[in-house]
Amino acid sequence: MFRIPARPRALTYPRRRLRTGAHLLAHVATVVLILSVPAAAFAAPGDDANTAALRAVINNLRFWVMGILAAIATLYLVLAGVYRATAGGDPAQVDKSKEAFKNALIGYALAVLSPVVLGILQSLLPR
Repeated sequence: MFRIPARPRALTYPRRRLRTGAHLLAHVATVVLILSVPAAAFAAPGDDANTAALRAVINNLRFWVMGILAAIATLYLVLAGVYRATAGGDPAQVDKSKEAFKNALIGYALAVLSPVVLGILQSLLPR
């Protein structure tokens, strides 16, 4: 009798490994971000080149944060619409769509407020 061999362990990819990989990626991204700015962050008070570099980093960060938050909020808005369209009168699905819509509004609010917060940070820098 012929038996089908079990799937090799190397081909399986459990969720635990995915979560561990996501955590590792988040930590690596944090370390890279922290290590990429110290020269501008510890600028001497009269050093205009480093202050200008830090202002440029904050300005670029403003556009990245706004874009990422708006993209995620748009994704939640689309999901809310899909949940509502496919609810078919199911109260649990309608509640799920309301929650996704609320998350989309929070995301858009954060995207609108991110330039304000980063502008405050930029105003704290010496001129």
